[in-house]
Amino acid sequence: MVSLASAVGLLLIVGVHTLFAAVATRFFRIRLETQWGAVIYSLLLIPVALVGSTILLSGVLGLGGDLGSREMVLTVVIALPLALGYTIDVFWMPHPDEIELPETTENR
Repeated sequence: MVSLASAVGLLLIVGVHTLFAAVATRFFRIRLETQWGAVIYSLLLIPVALVGSTILLSGVLGLGGDLGSREMVLTVVIALPLALGYTIDVFWMPHPDEIELPETTENR
């Protein structure tokens, strides 16, 4: 049986990873010129950061519980937050070109 602390720790890891994936996806979409560049960077760099975060949060800090196999860990803690973060950025956030920024004044 799973303890309440393990379930809360796992939900915390998934939530932090989802937030990171959404912010990193938005960053890549704003900074990179091509659409494919943002997709490639999102699919290559974000999972590497999520693996490092998983090692830190579940290994060093001991959050989360035993999911049983490596495949389940990759699915629940890496793939699910990556998919959720990308979905949040693409479908729920306005496109970066639609956001109006205030004019900046330069003081010389």
